[in-house]
Amino acid sequence: MEIIEVGPRDGLQNEQVLVSTEDKIELISRSIDAGLRRIEATSFVHPQRVPQMADAEAVMAGVPRRADVSYIGLVLNRRGFDRALAAGVDEVNCVVVASETFSRRNQGMSVADSVQVVGDLAEESRAAGLGLSVTLATAFGCPFEGEVPETTVVELARQVHAFGVDEIALADTIGVGVPAQVSRLAGGVAAAAPGAVLRCHFHNTRNTGYANAVAALDAGVTVLDASTGGIGGCPFAPDATGNIATEDLVYLLDRSGVGTGVDLERLIGTARWLSGVLGETVPGQLARAGGFPAYSA
Repeated sequence: MEIIEVGPRDGLQNEQVLVSTEDKIELISRSIDAGLRRIEATSFVHPQRVPQMADAEAVMAGVPRRADVSYIGLVLNRRGFDRALAAGVDEVNCVVVASETFSRRNQGMSVADSVQVVGDLAEESRAAGLGLSVTLATAFGCPFEGEVPETTVVELARQVHAFGVDEIALADTIGVGVPAQVSRLAGGVAAAAPGAVLRCHFHNTRNTGYANAVAALDAGVTVLDASTGGIGGCPFAPDATGNIATEDLVYLLDRSGVGTGVDLERLIGTARWLSGVLGETVPGQLARAGGFPAYSA
């Protein structure tokens, strides 16, 4: 199972503390040292909208450059794409929201317009040699509209797949999903987007994030997002809490016999270090409890 570390972007974007560029680079470096190889390093969005990401270019200028590490930059429009390309990302992640109200609040455009952004950027991404993924946000429910029809999500997956994207992520932006939903959506998207890598992004707002991760694994999903320490949330989603914690997910997968190639003890150490940076204990459980005595990473 491949794990994408999203703490430097989705994790930090909702924190009240403005984390320094140096500490963001340190978080990324620690993640690499723990064995994580795909990292969502930052987002190229308007700094007035998300002040925590105002130093995107500086972060990318300072990250360790290694042939086996791929840095992802989140973009919402052409301006963001141009910035990400100039900053030297390896992949871009576009966002298409599955509900109209949240789409307009999150990125100031309709769902149809955000799909068109993906179409406009797909060829340019390929020409630049960049990987292109699309996150379908609010795929499991919207904070403003409530239930999101599964048929809507599957149709959006079909549309973006037609542009030749490399990977499609189903995001439970506000943490309302349950395992049965995960199984149905993963199956529906796999059928609508044959050949695309399927990825899932879970928040643990209602304590279903890890159960959803297991359901995704059982449904054939091969990539999961997680955030060290379980930090995160969306500034435009009321009461959205953190992502599933990278260290807790690795513990779950490793103890279940699913290899991750990630060093659990290093992750726990990073989560505890991150508590000091943020000035409060991170939500992840292993940052408090530590590993299991009989467990060997």
